[in-house]
Amino acid sequence: MSTFTIFLALIVVVAFLLIVVIMVQNPKGGGLSSSFGGGGTQQLGGVKKTTDFLDKSTWTLATVLLVLILLSNVTINRSTGSAESKAYEAEEAIEQPLPTPAAPATNNDATIDSVQ
Repeated sequence: MSTFTIFLALIVVVAFLLIVVIMVQNPKGGGLSSSFGGGGTQQLGGVKKTTDFLDKSTWTLATVLLVLILLSNVTINRSTGSAESKAYEAEEAIEQPLPTPAAPATNNDATIDSVQ
């Protein structure tokens, strides 16, 4: 298992967690924090603390996701060969004959003279 594959798996897990944390939040205050008693601040850490936790976890997961993506770029296997396309090399190897130009039509000359 390569390092890039490990980073890729971590990116998928963190992205999934970030989606879950964002979906739990409600922009109007009716998400997970309202299910703990509405306006009561004494229950299970209170509404304010739940909102703070969700907000901090969103920022933390987003930062971790960005760092993992940047670090995974460093671990990508880069070939030491030339950077040119293989299709370009194959195109050079096959030499195709150029099409021959068609003989000029003599009718065109007659119509031009008759118009003038």
